[in-house]
Amino acid sequence: MAHHLAYAIPTHLLMWQRVREYAVPPSMIETATARRAVGDWAGACAAARVDIDLDLRAARDRYGTDLVTHLRADLRRLAPDLLRWHLPRIAPDGRLRTGLTISLACYRSSGATPLHLVVRTPPARADAGQRISLALWEESGNGAPEHHPHPHPDRRFRLDLHRHLWDAERSGELAVRCGAGGAPPMVPSARPYALARPHASARPDVPDRPDRPAVHDDSWALERWAAEAELLLRAEGRARGAFAVRLGTRSRAVLELIAPDDSHAPTFRPVRETLPRQEVAALPMLPEAAARVLPDLELLRAGLVATDRLHPLVATALAAFGPAASSGSGRGSGPALQPDDPHRVECQGEVHRIALRDGTLSAIDHDPAQLRREELLVALGGPASACLRAIDEIHRDPEALPAVRERLGHGDVAGALAVVEGLLGSGAVLRDGPLREELESAAARRIDHGLFRSGLVAVHPGAGGAAGGRDAELRPADAGHRPRLDRRTPSAVRLKQSSRARPRTGLKLSTG
Repeated sequence: MAHHLAYAIPTHLLMWQRVREYAVPPSMIETATARRAVGDWAGACAAARVDIDLDLRAARDRYGTDLVTHLRADLRRLAPDLLRWHLPRIAPDGRLRTGLTISLACYRSSGATPLHLVVRTPPARADAGQRISLALWEESGNGAPEHHPHPHPDRRFRLDLHRHLWDAERSGELAVRCGAGGAPPMVPSARPYALARPHASARPDVPDRPDRPAVHDDSWALERWAAEAELLLRAEGRARGAFAVRLGTRSRAVLELIAPDDSHAPTFRPVRETLPRQEVAALPMLPEAAARVLPDLELLRAGLVATDRLHPLVATALAAFGPAASSGSGRGSGPALQPDDPHRVECQGEVHRIALRDGTLSAIDHDPAQLRREELLVALGGPASACLRAIDEIHRDPEALPAVRERLGHGDVAGALAVVEGLLGSGAVLRDGPLREELESAAARRIDHGLFRSGLVAVHPGAGGAAGGRDAELRPADAGHRPRLDRRTPSAVRLKQSSRARPRTGLKLSTG
């Protein structure tokens, strides 16, 4: 008898399924869309948890009225909830990739340094709430925040060539740009296996590992590389030429964009000669949004999500590539219990119900006077009934705790509290246990984010002890460890650690 292997869902698709469920809740999308519809771009950013670190008046005085006019128009077209939907994330939790600066638009004027509209994600130590910030950045580097680990835009995660991922008026281009529009493949048929090998610029002493990603993987959008590379090279001021694709940490594919003539679609091929590492690093890099398949399209093709569970602008663009409705109760609903869905517990030889009454979770099949006597007995150290034990367990470690934890991890505090209120009632008092620990931890980590936003946290983690930060309190065992000095080490810490002359503060005791 033949063995039939079950279809294994890729791990990254399971991560993106959870991200689409919890990361951008429907309430955020509705509020941000309503504010954007009336022209309140700042209110839309506030609804999408986007901090605004730019001043239009100061920008007008510095760069002129024409540039600020284009900037203001882009801000009105910005859909911050759609931007959050498409921001890069990291496995396994699907949180926002930390410490990034992503370019959204570039503004050029005669005789001036190009100006970029950028979005920044906080470092890992301050990512509570998953808040992002909107700012301006000059290519000269003037005005870059000193407390951000990477204030310069990242070439790999640029979105200035993918306005359909954040511009509400151009979101309809998503189907064509992500390869879902039925465009013919643009991959050359000759020697397709050559693209699966890492470029020779990788370190020769590092052997090929099986976990190194390959270009022939389903998550790579090979059929779109030629068209996207043409846009990339055109933005760099080139008609044709070589470009690089990041395949892994130490692997780059160096390709050359070619076209038989002007009437044919562009194609690409591997470069004929081996380029030095320095030249490969200087080549234009294909952004991650162009190199990989759109996660929403992968989820639709795998049947893991329906279009009604996607962002409305994304669902409109991809309506023809998946089922319109899902069998669930709606995106973001979670396993929260409702008042008309009581628990059933076997107590005193009968099946009793536990449900919300007057804002609290109660054993509705017990007499109120009997409940007061049982609670008094428990307070004096006596045994509790099965109903009271069930209520106590729900308060400490409810079944909906994973949903609460997911919402808190993605910064949806309001959604997490709504789940808790729907489960325990608005008048519940949290008891010691995993649920209370999760809520307290989320509140404490938001303080770290506030310190980072205010610039009160040291740039380098090794300066936590000198600055009196929380890092020194969290690592008491490493108090004698001297952090490694690098370019991000504050000057005061670098001077102290590199100084050889140490003052002697010990006291000499006299024995005479």
